[in-house]
Amino acid sequence: MAKLTFAGGIHPYDGKDLSKDKPIREVLPKGDLVYPLSQHIGAPAQPIVKNGDRVLAGQVIAKEGGFVSAHIYATVSGTVKAIEPRRVVTGDNVMSIVVENDGLYEEVKWRKMIPFEELTREDKIAIIREAGIVGMGGAGFPTAVKLSPKEPDNIEYVIVNCAECEPYLTSDYRKMLEEPEKLIGGLKVSLSLFENARGILAVEDNKPDCIALLKKLVRDEDKITVKALKTKYPQGSERQLIYAATGRAIHAAMLPADAGCVVNNVDTVISIYNAVIGGRPLMYRIVTVTGDAIADPANFKVRIGTNYHELVEAAGGFKEKPVKIISGGPMMGFGIFDLDVPTTKTSSALLCLTKDEVSAMEPSACINCGKCVEVCPGRVVPRKLADYAEHYDEEAFLKNNGMECCECGCCSYICPAKRPLTQVIKSMRKMQLAKKKK
Repeated sequence: MAKLTFAGGIHPYDGKDLSKDKPIREVLPKGDLVYPLSQHIGAPAQPIVKNGDRVLAGQVIAKEGGFVSAHIYATVSGTVKAIEPRRVVTGDNVMSIVVENDGLYEEVKWRKMIPFEELTREDKIAIIREAGIVGMGGAGFPTAVKLSPKEPDNIEYVIVNCAECEPYLTSDYRKMLEEPEKLIGGLKVSLSLFENARGILAVEDNKPDCIALLKKLVRDEDKITVKALKTKYPQGSERQLIYAATGRAIHAAMLPADAGCVVNNVDTVISIYNAVIGGRPLMYRIVTVTGDAIADPANFKVRIGTNYHELVEAAGGFKEKPVKIISGGPMMGFGIFDLDVPTTKTSSALLCLTKDEVSAMEPSACINCGKCVEVCPGRVVPRKLADYAEHYDEEAFLKNNGMECCECGCCSYICPAKRPLTQVIKSMRKMQLAKKKK
């Protein structure tokens, strides 16, 4: 544990030099805003507006559809143009609210805030729920639910995932440099929910400037520490992060709370601060637009619902036609075929590349080198799991701990035979999770 890391993992080219030194700048949307009703894990939000309604920025336009769900807010002023299925980054058509932007950006009258000292634990969680905050690292799990474990007194660590281990992504890095006080403030809000917890800001050691800044700001905080983690992918994966920061191991059937931990990423923690201290709901997120096809890679403060076309335009457009476009990072993002899709609460990056190295690969038979086993952070045997998945041998797949795969892509990356191990295993895992849900 001296190196604060985990077994396995890889060191891919990180591509962060393209955008890490670009300060965050705000992009004002020009066209229609599209708000998918499923921007989170759980039940879709339910519209409370109708065609022709005028809405203001900061107004609730869809309310949570159940306990595991989240409100959705308008991020511009304008008129509800349609409530209809719209394409999202995964390729699915999702029921969405479409708002015609009037360009005025008129906001609701924000409610008067209660002083933090007067808020109860229940008040704080209610504010976070009302703000529509979800996990903004990609999972989209409603934050108020995560902060409401059955036994809050058993939570010993509140960990902020500052690793940002996914290649090319630099939005969290810029947030840590530009809004560290809000990050620490959001962590303090989270800690106030758990009487026995200590806070950890877990940062990869390739961000020495962030580590130094955060350590300086928390030097007088008894309950908050900054931990430098070894730079390695997937250091920011929840299970690996918990092990690196605390030495506690969890498996696929466990929640972080079972190990006495709560984990949130940088943007989520800052959103908690903005809601509880600032009285603002979740309306924005930071998106990195990058890749060798982009003229001016940058980090943008984006109003949720903004079209990806507009972000590419704000980044100077394409200097060369992209062969591959990914929503997210190269390891766990979604390949997309159309930029006419909206940003959502879980949008982290738009990666545009001039080469598609994966498509050019020609898989061959496994050579039994064992490299996939060496790098697997889940400590399973990817080549075997892929064989079972290809032959639809569900019993063998489960018996050999197939559900322990975190779909990080390390095995596919390292495989000299260029086998799409992660993709095959992921398909079987989806089948098993769907059966379990039924």
